[in-house]
Amino acid sequence: MNVLLVYPRNPESFWSFKHVLRFVSKKCAFPPLGLLTVAAMLPREWNLRLVDLNVSNLNEDQIRDADYVFMSGMIVHKQSAHEIAARCAALGKTVVAGGPLFTTGYQEFPEIPHFVLGEAEEVIGQLVADMQRGTLQPVYRTSGWPDINKTPVPRWDLIDIRDYVTMPVQFSRGCPFDCEFCDIVVMNGRIPRTKGPAQVVRELEALRLAGWKDMVFIVDDNFIGHRKHAKELLKELIAWRERVQPTIGFLTEASVNLAGHPELCELMVQAGFRKVFLGIETPSAESLEECGKAQNRKRDLADSVTTLQRAGLEVMGGFIVGFDSDPPDIFARQFEFIQRTGVVTAMVGLLTALPETALYRRLAREGRILAETCGDNTSAALNFVTRLDRELMISGYRDLMHRLYAPGNYYRRIAAFLRSFEPRGPMPRLSFADVKAFLKSLWLLGVRHPGRSRYWMLFWSTLLLSPRKLQTAVELSILGYHFRKVASSL
Repeated sequence: MNVLLVYPRNPESFWSFKHVLRFVSKKCAFPPLGLLTVAAMLPREWNLRLVDLNVSNLNEDQIRDADYVFMSGMIVHKQSAHEIAARCAALGKTVVAGGPLFTTGYQEFPEIPHFVLGEAEEVIGQLVADMQRGTLQPVYRTSGWPDINKTPVPRWDLIDIRDYVTMPVQFSRGCPFDCEFCDIVVMNGRIPRTKGPAQVVRELEALRLAGWKDMVFIVDDNFIGHRKHAKELLKELIAWRERVQPTIGFLTEASVNLAGHPELCELMVQAGFRKVFLGIETPSAESLEECGKAQNRKRDLADSVTTLQRAGLEVMGGFIVGFDSDPPDIFARQFEFIQRTGVVTAMVGLLTALPETALYRRLAREGRILAETCGDNTSAALNFVTRLDRELMISGYRDLMHRLYAPGNYYRRIAAFLRSFEPRGPMPRLSFADVKAFLKSLWLLGVRHPGRSRYWMLFWSTLLLSPRKLQTAVELSILGYHFRKVASSL
């Protein structure tokens, strides 16, 4: 059986890191973990080929050679997915589609005949049997939440890991919280399911032995959703690090209440975690109450950020404007909070009603849904009727993004972060690609870019006063180039 696995092209967005890739000589930020994992569930004797459109083009011979085409994707990949499906249909090839894009929006793809909705582990056996018999069903739907301890090691051999900036590994699925706007509980449920520590280490070893030496993104939506299991994993990662001395570092996503667990923070740093993305959302208590973000309402958000920075973790933050409870000055309040706390990577987006979420259902009942989401909440597009004036919301959002990523404000934010940040744990690996990126930054950011004076001020002050933080300062400077490009396109 010849199976072609295809991943759609990423649009330019905040998380595409398109403008950073030129610095580090890579083709894409992350490989398609979902497709690589599904590939590992298929019979080993099958002939598999994976084409990531962010790394290489899809040619007609590849489609013709396939008995079946598997496609996955996120909501943001909708347009590219339609294009892939049309090309396959034109060549008479059967497409089987799965992943978040299709789980909540498969009705928008009448040109695709077969779907896997939800997590694949429970239905993959039936799917394979039906493929072999030539009797595929239109829809395969997971009835429950699979035991991810049975999920195999992804097929890393199907990609060239050198094409990517960061490798993804999954530890858990699901989140114990129930934020109104979030679709995680729709996709993965409210009870976190975790892999055993030995299984996660096995996946990391597979990457290490394949030659990976850089950052690994633990892609859980809430790494500490099951704190006891997270601690067990961290202790195993520390032992693994002591045993084989890997150069790999980690980043992940977690809820803000991580700041209230110093033991967890200490274990994360010892295990090699360097960055954590937090859903901070908004400094407005009323808006947090509205969206059910109870875990944020119970604490001082600015103090939580500082606590994590002092523990040795760079805090990346997600922020949202567009809640019904947002006051007219929300844009100024968001700007002040982000600048003051030194959240350098601040992903500010307009609230969007994702399919099947509690927010979508409420707005639909109120007759306020205008369109389906494009999946990119930094696109300055609103898919529902807002309480604040719509034009004020869009213009205020654009102005906020422009202000946040203006060179002066951005470099001031790096400086604020570095003042709080206490680097601890294993030192980051300095690779040849890092050296090349630094040299390119000297020219592009230090000579050609309008913010060059700020770049040199940060460079020299960090080198002279806090040399251990210099690598972080340069990395954040380079990321800022991408973020300014994204902001200027709004």
